[in-house]
Amino acid sequence: MTTKRLPVGVIGVGALGKHHARHLAGASQARLVGVHDTDSARGREVAQQCGARFYDDVDDLLRDAEAVTIAVPTSAHAEVGLRALSRGRAVLMEKPLAASLEDADALVDEAARRRVPLAVGHVERFNRAVRAALPFLSDPRYLESDRLAPFQPRGTDVAVVLDLMIHDLDLILHLTGGLAPVDVRANGIAVLSPHLDMANARVEFATGAVANVTASRVARERIRQLRIFQPDGYLSLDLAKGTGEFMRLREGWREAGGLRLEEIVERVALEAPDADALGLELESFVRAARGDAESVVTGAEGRAALALALAVTDAVQHTPVPGHRR
Repeated sequence: MTTKRLPVGVIGVGALGKHHARHLAGASQARLVGVHDTDSARGREVAQQCGARFYDDVDDLLRDAEAVTIAVPTSAHAEVGLRALSRGRAVLMEKPLAASLEDADALVDEAARRRVPLAVGHVERFNRAVRAALPFLSDPRYLESDRLAPFQPRGTDVAVVLDLMIHDLDLILHLTGGLAPVDVRANGIAVLSPHLDMANARVEFATGAVANVTASRVARERIRQLRIFQPDGYLSLDLAKGTGEFMRLREGWREAGGLRLEEIVERVALEAPDADALGLELESFVRAARGDAESVVTGAEGRAALALALAVTDAVQHTPVPGHRR
């Protein structure tokens, strides 16, 4: 017996959306019915490459698709997302969930009202290094992340906190149990755009866990690293390469009289099946839209990551600058 493939559409096929379309065109459990983009030339090109239809009217696409991924500019997330959810369509919204908490709440509420999945594209949840580290996590106490990238115009319509840092804020919330922080302090500066291009935040949780998060889009090289310190060891993850290691004390090292680092510390290579993170994210969304599983990153979790990102941005704006009077 064959199972019907889920009719899926992609709204917005720019830098990210075109990859959504490419993956969905080859998915075993989904059928890419078509794409929509306000740039019709770009939309038609992607549709042709994927062997799908280009829809001039987004409502026509929503009529034919049972689920959609949305990769439009952040400012349009709420409008397009509500349009799809109001028709009972499952939605995967690229991060951030929305431009404001009010918009995020409207999306979450509409998804609940229609009883359809609302997933958020925090793709780092599917990173190979993160997947490999999960079995070794045990009460993280201090987390440190660096996400640096060379400057490019795409994404500069929002601060680097919403463009890049939000990936790590979502991971930190997930790895520390999803509790809201009790204190957020931050600094940042706009360098090449009207919005923050560099930011550093210190986030503290009621459990005592602390995260130090840095993001920059004016770096010379691309770096995505996450370090996690916990009572039984230290995890070092290279998110760009999808690799990592867990360093923990060897049992009985004192009795054995260990003097060298390798005699005291055991290094465990973190391994997980190699797979494209975006591909895994879209497979997960299709399963959720079919009712076979829960969304890995729910609308509520996307809302929590957005709330923390906005708190970081607000903390930057309220940080006194030495020598300047407010």
